[in-house]
Amino acid sequence: MKFDVRIGTLTRKIEIQRSGPNQFAIVSNDGAQIDAIEVAPNTYSILLNARAFEAIVIPAAEGVLVRCAGREFHAIVSDPRGWRGGRGALFGAEGKQKVTAPMPGKVVRVLVSAGGTVEANQGLVVIEAMKMQNEIRAPKAGTIERVFISEGQAVAAGEALVTIN
Repeated sequence: MKFDVRIGTLTRKIEIQRSGPNQFAIVSNDGAQIDAIEVAPNTYSILLNARAFEAIVIPAAEGVLVRCAGREFHAIVSDPRGWRGGRGALFGAEGKQKVTAPMPGKVVRVLVSAGGTVEANQGLVVIEAMKMQNEIRAPKAGTIERVFISEGQAVAAGEALVTIN
């Protein structure tokens, strides 16, 4: 997936590809290549130019706050494709959001129900893929408008799981 990332006045285009469970390969338009692994919720181990870093990413009112190497950065992450498939910015999403399965698998648990309220980053659904359980989290706080799946159901990548308003 391609995103625009703005830190201060500097904007970079990046491409993120999933390279394994909770693992990502990131390439920036300036040629930087980054390998990242989510080691805990919102915490990433990053390898950049043979140097290792730990970064904590905290959703903020607008964008994200990143803490890395003793410094803090405020970043705005946006999808230049806009509202494709009902999804907007990666963080700080507004309006109705359709949460989709990031990979094919089997629904192990549904953690929410229609009419319930959720906080940003709260678990919605647990999907088992390649013998690993992956918790799919809410992109924003809101009310669950609709649950499209049930426990035990097989889902394809990109299939709708829930809608949050």
